Amino acid sequence: MQTIMTSRNLSCPSMKNNKTVAVIGAGIGGLTAGALLAKAGYDVTIFEQASQAGGCASTFRRRDFIFDVGATQVAGLEPGGIHDRIFAELDLALPDAGYCDPACAVFLPHETIPINVWRDRQKWQKERSIHFPHSEPFWQFLQDLFDRSWRFQQRSPVLPPRNLWDLTQLIQALRWDTLPTFPYTFATVGDALRGFGLDRDRRLRTFLDLQLKLYSQVNAEETALLYAATALAVSQAPLGLFHLKGSMQVLSDRLLLALAKYGGKIKYRHRVKEIRPGKPIGLSVFHQQSVYKAEFDYVVANVTVQNLVRMLNLSAHHSYRRRVEQLPMPSGAFVVYLGVEDKAVPADCPPHLQFLDRYDSDRSLFVSVSQPEDGRAPKGKRTIIASEFTPVDRWQDDSSYIANKEFFTQRAIKQLNQYFDLVGHIVHLEAATPRTFLRYTDRWAGIVGGVGMRVNTFGPFGFANRTPWQGLWLVGDSTHPGEGTAGVSYSAWTAVRQILAE
Repeated sequence: MQTIMTSRNLSCPSMKNNKTVAVIGAGIGGLTAGALLAKAGYDVTIFEQASQAGGCASTFRRRDFIFDVGATQVAGLEPGGIHDRIFAELDLALPDAGYCDPACAVFLPHETIPINVWRDRQKWQKERSIHFPHSEPFWQFLQDLFDRSWRFQQRSPVLPPRNLWDLTQLIQALRWDTLPTFPYTFATVGDALRGFGLDRDRRLRTFLDLQLKLYSQVNAEETALLYAATALAVSQAPLGLFHLKGSMQVLSDRLLLALAKYGGKIKYRHRVKEIRPGKPIGLSVFHQQSVYKAEFDYVVANVTVQNLVRMLNLSAHHSYRRRVEQLPMPSGAFVVYLGVEDKAVPADCPPHLQFLDRYDSDRSLFVSVSQPEDGRAPKGKRTIIASEFTPVDRWQDDSSYIANKEFFTQRAIKQLNQYFDLVGHIVHLEAATPRTFLRYTDRWAGIVGGVGMRVNTFGPFGFANRTPWQGLWLVGDSTHPGEGTAGVSYSAWTAVRQILAE
């Protein structure tokens, strides 16, 4: 007998049931789904095209430095958070981590005093009242939307629903206090700013653009209001963003332990080239210069929706492919990885910073700095990771690739030097482009993040975990509730619930 996950746990029995599951991709979403299904008794095999797990939340080592590839902070480790719930279900200890406080220090153009996004709510309210006078009604409005939306989300709704069971889970999560959020289902943050007469506040709009781009891939004008209410509040108590001790790899290493504990398998350097829907579902897998075929009862694809369409080899007239092709082009990232001497970093430097050099530019740097004794750098040294969004098509021309990479690197170093003392203190330097991410993560075109949290791609209007093909699920940052380790873990949690319900 299988019991379905409640809002608190899965209660998965550890009994074999002879059902086979293939998980494509060993990112956090794939590892989470694989470990949970293995505990529930399924015969799980994870196919990972790289030589290590973690995906965009993995790490690499240079000399004695450990660099996080993409993700540098974690949400959902607090009591009752999604990772807390998943780790409890898997009988895992939570990794050592500390709160990021402030979650981010944002520097607007020509300003030397940052906007610190504090975890303490009263402290953050005081901070924003100094920087954005007369905006408090707007922030209180967002807080109310967040409180209602968060209570709804904690009841584990399935969004968007695709069958009667999904719809039942959604209806059971609704309460009377959820109803006031409905009128804002089609609203953006830009609409809210106009409603409060704040649309001409350049500093406030710029701050929101910077923060929301990190979470939603798009600016305040385009970001769905209900998504933004959560993204802007998740760093405040009793929640918070966490800095892991060791590296981001700790998260995937723990999930790998659970996968092995419950009998799941992972195959590295195995790239799934094709998915053939049916009963069972067929896969074509590339390994060691050859392709072999395998069949499974269920397939969980922890990939971008663009990758999924490519693996399904859908015809041009198929509605699912047409919807994907109509998505705005997602961004890639240019990243500079620095190993520096400790003296290069100012005293009391927060773990995350954001810099915008001028108002007429949408180019900003998001910077992550290792903390003393957090396991990322040897004693007396630190790591600095600086990333900026960039169009992926800019990096496709071989003739200009090297010159572009050098230009972006020097520009980033110049901007970082306005805050850090890098001259003479850089021990290691390298850079990554969308082509680098494509090579190591196999994400379509080397994109980062999800599909963009616009109204037409968020919540009830987003891509479902349950695909149109029976037995095939999609998890990851293309699905609800979006990008980030907590988002993809929740996505996997939902897919597991759906599979257990079958």
